Amino acid sequence: MSFELPDLPYAHDALASKGMSKETLEYHHDIHHNTYVTTLNKLIDGTEWADKSLEEIVKGTYESGAVAQSGLFNNASQHWNHTQFWEMMGAGENALPGELEKAIAESFGSFDKFKEEFSAAGAGQFGSGWAWLVKDTDGGLKVTKTENGVNPLCFGQTALLGCDVWEHSYYIDFRNKRPAYLANFLDNLVNWENVASRL
Repeated sequence: MSFELPDLPYAHDALASKGMSKETLEYHHDIHHNTYVTTLNKLIDGTEWADKSLEEIVKGTYESGAVAQSGLFNNASQHWNHTQFWEMMGAGENALPGELEKAIAESFGSFDKFKEEFSAAGAGQFGSGWAWLVKDTDGGLKVTKTENGVNPLCFGQTALLGCDVWEHSYYIDFRNKRPAYLANFLDNLVNWENVASRL
């Protein structure tokens, strides 16, 4: 099996008025994400992973407790992470569906409390990584953060929302202001219908 870079679900300039520029998407999707896909295909060629699904590769190569993950895991997980990330954003109005609002309120107290917790997780992730809203193994919603390319698949969780806090995700538009990028992501970029569909 050979993996391919998925097309963006919108034009490169579709999110510009919402705080994510065409230049960011050209670099982030067309160059960074594409590099993960190209490298992943080279790493699995002729190996036991060649015919496995992306999810199987991520789960099968994750090393719990390891300080550094393998190149195979890193490229597979980052391909998975970014594929979800593009779908979790949208150019529309992005209203919050009632079922999701209720689930968030039950787990966090309010939508504003959730945003505070999610933003704190993303801003507090030292170095590169991701902030997540996940459905945990007990069915409840939880905010987590992961280093580098590690994602909720590694812990048996369902990723509902993920925000890339690697510098290449925000530096062109926000420079070093990660908290501003996270606030803009939650207020303007998230496709909440997509998030709700993952419940």
